[in-house]
Amino acid sequence: MHRVLAASWETSLRVLRHALVVGLLLGSLLGGIAPALAAELGVREVVLEPCPRSDVGAQPEQGRSGTASCYALRGVVANPSRRAVVDTDVYAVILDASGEPVLQNRTRVGSIGDVPSGDSAFALRLAVPAGTPGPLQVRHVKARGFSAPVRRRAGENDELLPLEQALDPVDPA
Repeated sequence: MHRVLAASWETSLRVLRHALVVGLLLGSLLGGIAPALAAELGVREVVLEPCPRSDVGAQPEQGRSGTASCYALRGVVANPSRRAVVDTDVYAVILDASGEPVLQNRTRVGSIGDVPSGDSAFALRLAVPAGTPGPLQVRHVKARGFSAPVRRRAGENDELLPLEQALDPVDPA
C-alpha cells in the first residue's frame, strides 16, 4: 500500500513539474504577458455640452438624414491607486428631454486613454443624432481601465478620425 501511494505521489509531482515547465515556456514565448486587471475609477463634475463650432468634430448640419451633432463630455476621473490605469473607457447613459436613451444599446461612450494616479480632467466627443430633443442628461457615469495595455495604441503617424482626436478637457469658450 505504501509503494502505491509513493508511486502516485511521484506521478503527481512529475505532472506538476511538467505543467510548470510548459507554463514557463509559454510565458516566455508570449513575451511575459501578464494578465491585465480591471480597475473601476470614480467620475465626477460631468458636463455634456455642444462642441464649439471651431472644433474638428463639429459637423455642419446639411439637412440630410443621418447627420450628427457633436457634444463634448467633460469631467474629472479619480484614480485612487499609486499606478496609472491604462486603456480607460468611459460609460454613461445619455438621455434626451423625454428620458429616452440617445445612444441606443450602447453605454460605452468613449476612451480617455491612460489615467495617472490622482484626479485628472478628461474630455471626449460624442456624436448625437441631429434633431435629438434637448436638454440632454447624463446618468450612471463610470470609468473602467486596466493595469496593463489591452489594445493597440495609435502611432505617431496614424491618421485619426475627427471624433478620435484629442479634445481639450477644459472648454475653450
